[in-house]
Amino acid sequence: MSNFKSFSMLSILMILLKLSCLSFSQVSTEPKFFGVVSPATPTLSGFVTTKNTQFLLNGAPFLFNGFNSYWMMHIAANPDERDKVSEVFHDASAAGLTVCRTWAFTDGGDLALQISPGVYDERVFQALDFVVAEAQRHGIRLILSLVNNYNDYGGRAQYAEWGKSAGVEIKNDDDFYTDATLRQYYKNHVMRVLSRVSTITKTAYKDDPTIMAWELINEPRCESDDTGKTIQAWVQEMATYVKSIDNKHLLEIGMEGFYGDSIPEKKQINPGYQVGTDFISNNLVREIDFATIHAYPDIWLAGQTEYEQLVFAQRWMATHWIDSKTILRKPLVFSEFGKSNKDQGYTINGRNLFLNTVYRSIYNFAINGGSVGGGLVWQIVAAGMETYYDGYEIVLSQNPSTAGVIAGQSLKMAVLGRMLNAPRTPYFGRVPRSHYIFGHKKAHTHHHHHNRHLNHNHQNNRHGAVGGGSDHKSTVEANNWAFLHHHPQPAWPSHHRQIKPSLPREKKMKD
Repeated sequence: MSNFKSFSMLSILMILLKLSCLSFSQVSTEPKFFGVVSPATPTLSGFVTTKNTQFLLNGAPFLFNGFNSYWMMHIAANPDERDKVSEVFHDASAAGLTVCRTWAFTDGGDLALQISPGVYDERVFQALDFVVAEAQRHGIRLILSLVNNYNDYGGRAQYAEWGKSAGVEIKNDDDFYTDATLRQYYKNHVMRVLSRVSTITKTAYKDDPTIMAWELINEPRCESDDTGKTIQAWVQEMATYVKSIDNKHLLEIGMEGFYGDSIPEKKQINPGYQVGTDFISNNLVREIDFATIHAYPDIWLAGQTEYEQLVFAQRWMATHWIDSKTILRKPLVFSEFGKSNKDQGYTINGRNLFLNTVYRSIYNFAINGGSVGGGLVWQIVAAGMETYYDGYEIVLSQNPSTAGVIAGQSLKMAVLGRMLNAPRTPYFGRVPRSHYIFGHKKAHTHHHHHNRHLNHNHQNNRHGAVGGGSDHKSTVEANNWAFLHHHPQPAWPSHHRQIKPSLPREKKMKD
């Protein structure tokens, strides 16, 4: 490859990854070097499960680094474009990424999977078959989302239009959550997708371990009820229905992480508004296996400094980590985060700093008390996909510095996964004084240099008030509480409904 030299550091990282003889992802151990050698066909064995706050694979802790590529089925519907799907899986696998989140819906419009309620385009379904098969071939597990909150690719608005066309009285798109006809449309789609038998692998989706989890809806919101109760009832109904069809796969909601009325004081953590979800009560639904959050401080806090946005991101992550661990008692995935190149003053170094900050937090959470399984950066695309650019796009083959940041996180999570899976030998000797911090023994003496609070390389490197106490929290959790205490919530902007930009449709290039 002409840009081989640009990837020298990345190749070194991946050599180290392979030399560590990792088995956590259950993929082939044949060496894979970014952009140099095509990956061998790996075997994905076993379903990812959860136990308390951990993800497990074949009974062992499962950690990962992953990515979003929502567009895969849509692109694969054109056979001439399928190489882009293969390219992204190849490059992602070479960078150590082992989980991909993508759409299992296109409702109405161009290249629709579901043309009208219960009517499907077999060509597009075969495109999804291709995506699942390519993911398996590259050793990557999938999180498949089943509908969109937004209008892009149909979403709730399309279901509402279908209802109106059938003579149902629809007031607004929020009726998606409450109207019996629209709820049945959604259930029918769930049944059709989960029961699909791949034309390539000959395996039903509900029986395929390539799929890590189902997602009920991408970023659910409900403007007519900001308490979270409307979505609560919908989540309970649909989660129960999904599990009645498929109890092998994990299930998550697709939430951004906004707090609601169940714990009113936590609403101050939100970026100045609510969206009709309740991170606590919605995720406490028994059939929901793990929680998710998204983080777009550059959008939610537009106009504020990068430092204020980083402070918010760290506070957002730390608060949800603690709540997942202590209240939900379920694993957490940072399932969307990124920094847009459309931001004022954007630089690649600024984006890499943001990603590094998120990745460092994920690693610190995972190494100290678990609960976090990994993160999914938004979004990886292939070269020549300009119509899908939304400002957050990353082409691994064209962005070597960012690719290096991503591969570095993959390596760290892989090594940590290997360590967690290794048998532990009891040590009965005296613990050296150097292994104490803030008056407490460190939980992980081999990684004491990681036991610090979440803040990146700003001046606030010490919080001496973390202190002692016989029932004191673990060091890192205490440091996270200290971080929250010493970094009050920034002043919020005056607007109340700033959301992530709509995702582009392929056909917009003709507009």
